[in-house]
Amino acid sequence: MFANPLIVLLALSAAALAVHGYHLGVDDAEIYLPAIKKTADPALFPFASEFFMSHADLSLFPNLVGGFARLTHIPADAAIFLCQAAGIYLLLLAGWRLSCACFEHTPARWAAVGLLAAAFSVPVAGTALVIQDPYVTARTLSAPATLFAVACYLSNKPVRAAAWLLFTALIHLQMSVYGAVLLTFLAAPALWPRARFTMALPFLWGFQPATGPAREALLSRTFFFVTKWAWYEWVGVFAPLAILWWFWLRPPRGTLAPFHRVARTLVPFGLLFTAAGLVLALVPSLENFTRLQPMRSFHLIYMIFFVLLGGVLGEYVLGRRAGRWLAVFGPVAAGMWTLQAVSYPFSPRVEWPGSVGGGNWGAAFLWIRGHTPRNAVFALDPDYMAAPEDDQHGFRAIAERSALADNVKDSGAVSLFPQLAADWKAEVLAQTGWQRFQLADFERLAHQYPVTWVVSRRPAPAGLICPYENQELAVCRIGER
Repeated sequence: MFANPLIVLLALSAAALAVHGYHLGVDDAEIYLPAIKKTADPALFPFASEFFMSHADLSLFPNLVGGFARLTHIPADAAIFLCQAAGIYLLLLAGWRLSCACFEHTPARWAAVGLLAAAFSVPVAGTALVIQDPYVTARTLSAPATLFAVACYLSNKPVRAAAWLLFTALIHLQMSVYGAVLLTFLAAPALWPRARFTMALPFLWGFQPATGPAREALLSRTFFFVTKWAWYEWVGVFAPLAILWWFWLRPPRGTLAPFHRVARTLVPFGLLFTAAGLVLALVPSLENFTRLQPMRSFHLIYMIFFVLLGGVLGEYVLGRRAGRWLAVFGPVAAGMWTLQAVSYPFSPRVEWPGSVGGGNWGAAFLWIRGHTPRNAVFALDPDYMAAPEDDQHGFRAIAERSALADNVKDSGAVSLFPQLAADWKAEVLAQTGWQRFQLADFERLAHQYPVTWVVSRRPAPAGLICPYENQELAVCRIGER
């Protein structure tokens, strides 16, 4: 039933890609992909690049992917897709290594990896994350690297664990902190009663509460504040911890010592960061530090939890009976397929390199990439990413052109980097009332900023030159300064 692990993992990765999908430049990828593309082609994005480069300057991730595209001379979209495929495979390989450390029998090990793959689209409680995004971000590589670090440490390979943790830090510093804290807990359980929450990040913000546009952007990320969570998000916090506690008190059969060790350790680890999240949300003077997002530690908890839960499922239920595997994983895969279909109704399941979803929005962005000057600066509806037909596709990531700040994703950059707040707010205000803009409004915008092109709803206002139109949108030139 089980062949060479590397081959099986390759097939499982392809199945995960087919079920959970892949989408170019959606959601958080609007922050990461422009930095990758600017690394591959430095001439891109001459204006307002600070809204994505603030993230990029803290990570080697854009240099890794963008540099690969530049050295190999392959299109950036192809390099980004290869990164997604590699991230999926590496995460499943890391899950396999962890399952081998925790389970004695082969069926349990494969069930652990199978459940991890099936759970890619499961939301991590209150974090605005899923286990594995259907788009490329720094987490695409930091997640498997962190899981490798845990698996190596539990397999008595501390040097390899440290190397994986260092790689994680170079890719995604925040996620490496959670891995470092977990390894510390695993190394010194006697320290739990004296543990204090700490983040090995520079104190970038003062203790005084944020004000003005910076506070507006901060408060727009309600998941930063655990006191604003819905009840079911708290279930997502305590239910996994309760099951892990049960695994520790009554170890399932077929499990090895590292299983008990990590199950026991994840409970105080999760409670520690939950307490930190509560303190930051309840103490007004610490409001700025909610940006540290301690509850993102549950991304690591969820990855390990589904590996452990899947292994127990394989040991007690699945075994070597193919019918049971189909009966369990068939409905789960169908559910995940449906979830992705609902989340991206205007896009194909997999957006292969050279194609893009997002309906008319994606089509307009792709035309812009091929038919406008690379130094063009665009303005468009600041709330365009919230338009249902767009499927959250980002303009910069797909069109590869500069644009004024938007009100959806760029506000996330401001929530982490408040020094961007004044420029962000000014640019968003300049585009307020976009749906009612006429020629005079666009000309005023062009005098205020170096805007030379706009994306408008059809019909475009009179007086604009619009070389591209589709059923919904028009791409128009307003003259260069």
